[in-house]
Amino acid sequence: MKFTAEQIAGILDGEVVGNPQAEVYKLAKIEEGIEGSLTFLANPKYQQYIYSTQATITIVNKTFEPENTISTTLIKVDDAYQSFSKLLEYYNQVKLMKSGIEEPSVISEGTVYGENLYLGSFCYVGKNVKIGNNVKIYPNTFVGDNVVIGDNTILFAGVRVYSETQIGSGCTIHSGAIIGSDGFGFVPNEEGVYSKVPQIGNVIIEDNVDVGSCTTIDRATLGSTVIKKGVKLDNQIQIAHNVLIGENTVIASQTGVAGSTKIGSNCIIGGQVGIVGHITIGNGVRIQAQSGVGKSIPDGEIIQGSPALGYNDFNKSYVHFRNFPKIVADIDELKQQIKQ
Repeated sequence: MKFTAEQIAGILDGEVVGNPQAEVYKLAKIEEGIEGSLTFLANPKYQQYIYSTQATITIVNKTFEPENTISTTLIKVDDAYQSFSKLLEYYNQVKLMKSGIEEPSVISEGTVYGENLYLGSFCYVGKNVKIGNNVKIYPNTFVGDNVVIGDNTILFAGVRVYSETQIGSGCTIHSGAIIGSDGFGFVPNEEGVYSKVPQIGNVIIEDNVDVGSCTTIDRATLGSTVIKKGVKLDNQIQIAHNVLIGENTVIASQTGVAGSTKIGSNCIIGGQVGIVGHITIGNGVRIQAQSGVGKSIPDGEIIQGSPALGYNDFNKSYVHFRNFPKIVADIDELKQQIKQ
């Protein structure tokens, strides 16, 4: 897929300085640019590389004026960084612009789908599924019975969506994610043998949610596990049954949230955080990586540690912890003085 400087300038509303017919087919860092590549210069620390880069086209700010000879064609824009990001988004959309139903694949009875569906080979779509417009379902994906998928949503290869799940519009579910598997519900009898508690609820994912690769969201025992709009989940996260995650909350990799916990809106949760079940985490809470959360947290708190403490309390305590051997030695010395 090739683009000329003139075409790129048209997308970015920029000005070409150099050859408008210069063609590129790949992206590169400015210091690693080669012929046929497109790069950008936004940070002045990298300005030296524009005089040596072999990139065919470079996006720069309108204020940039070269001090030495350059070989690259320039596209001048208001903000080089934002323009390059916009171009990446456009490139990604073009790259993912697929449609049609590949064979072999299975669409069961009662299923309806909108315009421009892409269904990759070896996909299975169950009964009575409702799929919106411009949905892309990549190969080897399973969609169970009675699932609803909104407009412009993407399910990448190998996603598993269990029955009754509802996924909103503009969502992205990455490879290996499992949506709607059974919650972890077992009851022991008098002999200590565990029996399964049926999990008959579902998962509801609202609009513009991203779910990372190999993340698992369990169906509710009763009712719904709910991921509100704008939530961003990293790879390898476990969301248990009946959890609710509020709008625009972001959670980093390897975090686990136990059953029936409610997480507020606009929270930021670091990687490898463990959160117990049946608690409430308020709006705007920040939880540092590797924290263990064992009780409810009010709005706006910043916490760290395991079990988690207030952020400032943890940092103060950690200073003392590092000095603990010296503190013990001082106490022992004082004891000896008192004894004498």
